[in-house]
Amino acid sequence: MLNPASPLARLTEAPMLPGRIVWIGLRPARRAVMTVADLATLDEGQGLVGDHYSSRTGGARHVTLIQQEHLAAIASYLGLTTVAPDLLRRNIVVAGTNLLALKNHRFSLGEAVLAWTGECHPCSRMEEAFGTGGYNAVRGHGGITAQVIKGGAIAVGDELERLAANRA
Repeated sequence: MLNPASPLARLTEAPMLPGRIVWIGLRPARRAVMTVADLATLDEGQGLVGDHYSSRTGGARHVTLIQQEHLAAIASYLGLTTVAPDLLRRNIVVAGTNLLALKNHRFSLGEAVLAWTGECHPCSRMEEAFGTGGYNAVRGHGGITAQVIKGGAIAVGDELERLAANRA
């Protein structure tokens, strides 16, 4: 545990610019083609409404997020110009903020409030989606998982903002 009075703790609590949602995808069934949406609903007990993964892990992985900037990095590691977000099977793509700066924090996303629950590591399906090297291309760039603390509507263009420790 980090000493709250340490210089590093102060840096990790320093303000950060908000991000914004640029893409929303739902997985209607295991291995099914993702459905792209301009708006969706996050439910406190279920996760992303309409996503087959919702509530399957007791809330620790209600929703997955990835940075748009990391899609470019993954594409570069694969020798591609772009990578479509649906190939990564993440629910929400955000731009303009570092998702790892949300570690141990709550954050607002549209009308909803979420809590960071962990990093979203790649699975063997990345080799399927991208071919040889797909798994390693995504390592360290797979995004995060989050739990829905307060449900609400989200839409492309909505801000993602890290909340102060005393806000929920």
